[in-house]
Amino acid sequence: MASGPEEERVRPGVEDEDDDESPQLSAAAALALREFLEQRVEGEKDVELVAEDWRLSQFWYDDRTARALAAEVARLASGLPGAAAVACVACPTLYAYLKKGSPGVPARLLEHDERFGRYGADFTFYDYNRPEELPPGMRHAYRIVVADPPYLSQECLEKVAKTVSFLAPPEGSFLLLLTGEVQTDRALELLDVRPCGFKPQHSNKLGNVFRLFTNYDPADRLGGWDRSAGASI
Repeated sequence: MASGPEEERVRPGVEDEDDDESPQLSAAAALALREFLEQRVEGEKDVELVAEDWRLSQFWYDDRTARALAAEVARLASGLPGAAAVACVACPTLYAYLKKGSPGVPARLLEHDERFGRYGADFTFYDYNRPEELPPGMRHAYRIVVADPPYLSQECLEKVAKTVSFLAPPEGSFLLLLTGEVQTDRALELLDVRPCGFKPQHSNKLGNVFRLFTNYDPADRLGGWDRSAGASI
């Protein structure tokens, strides 16, 4: 019979027999180990999401959506040469899941909410009304761009499209756009993206139907391009 959890955790007598032979960490090594573990825990805390603020049009993805998006982005990054950087434009849920699930993928969050300054160098303040007021080093530096415009207006999408053009190189980049289904035609016109079969959901259910648009066909992933959605493929 397998021993119970408590029996596996503590086995009286065994530790006493091996005490003299067990290797011991030096004081310096023990301190270094403790500092490493504390830093790792702190890093995990740093990517926790803050509470939604509806005044900033913040609505976080549900777990299924965030996991699917993070997995797709990580897959794209793994297929690109070098360390392909990812820009998360106004989509902190994706950033958090990506950093937890694929910490080796370099990602930057562009957000208006300065509470996300807790992410340190991975955070860049972003105001969609000033779409190209970003550090010069970010120009054409991101082979993967994921954008979730905070509003469903034509003006907002047009300005976010300028940000995408600033961040992504003219050729060879992957774009994922999350916005309302009502933006289908405009998204195609501005960013040459098409709707996928996968439909993103939010933790707090929204009245608008949201869609995921991409500038590449994910094929058997994310439902592929939705050829019944009305937009030309």
